Amino acid sequence: MVGKLALVGGGFMGEAILSRLITAGVVAPSAVSVGEPVAERRETLTRQYQIQAVADNHAAVADAAVVLLAIKPQQTESVLASLRGSLGPDTLVVSIIAGTALTALITALDHQQVVRAMPNTPAAVGEAMTVWTTTPAVSAAQLATVRAIFQSIGREIQVDGDRYVDMATAVNGSGPGYVFLVIEALIDAAVQLGLARPAAHELVVQTVLGSAALARDTGEHPAELRNRVTTPGGTTAAGLLAMEEGGLRAALAHGVSAAYERSVALGAGAQPGSR
Repeated sequence: MVGKLALVGGGFMGEAILSRLITAGVVAPSAVSVGEPVAERRETLTRQYQIQAVADNHAAVADAAVVLLAIKPQQTESVLASLRGSLGPDTLVVSIIAGTALTALITALDHQQVVRAMPNTPAAVGEAMTVWTTTPAVSAAQLATVRAIFQSIGREIQVDGDRYVDMATAVNGSGPGYVFLVIEALIDAAVQLGLARPAAHELVVQTVLGSAALARDTGEHPAELRNRVTTPGGTTAAGLLAMEEGGLRAALAHGVSAAYERSVALGAGAQPGSR
């Protein structure tokens, strides 16, 4: 079990991780402190999880064994400045801030035990995919803590360096957005055919869920699974041909590349919303 956990940022992702950590018994509610500037969010988190929530980040991280940074990129500079000098020498800092590299975290916090990670929103239902990297100063015991944290919200992979986290940001970090767009498009297409929207929603969501589970559990290449459902001259073949002609594969590749470039740009200091 984690000792005292300080969560800096009580938004959607912070709450998703907090909820799963408490449910999994990785941390006790009495050992959690949340730094959150919005009073309404503090009240909600305190009421729902029986944790302590405060407006001051310095107070939130006092004596924490683990500090989890779950803030938006545009808040990074001010929040990291507020934490500089507030961390204990053995505190483990885990950042899920998009685009902020390990070197930037180390410099801003003046602290060496730092992990940079990119989970995704399915953390809310315990099905996240998290990719993470770490500084050499993080101990073996702290590495075990990191794995326990991210395994409580889904699956995790440790990688060697920031550039792989940037790549992962474009795939698993942003990936749910791509999948939801595909789901939405399939539902709309089913409705256009004449299906009622509730039925179309259930058909599409379960089809996507089942297909993903099949790919995960069998470990087979997606092309093999696709070939298995594609009868020569059949309906799937006709649908796939139309999608290839419409540029679906290329559009997905361009989207992932654009997200990667944006992650790198954020790390270089670009502001969200800028070009």
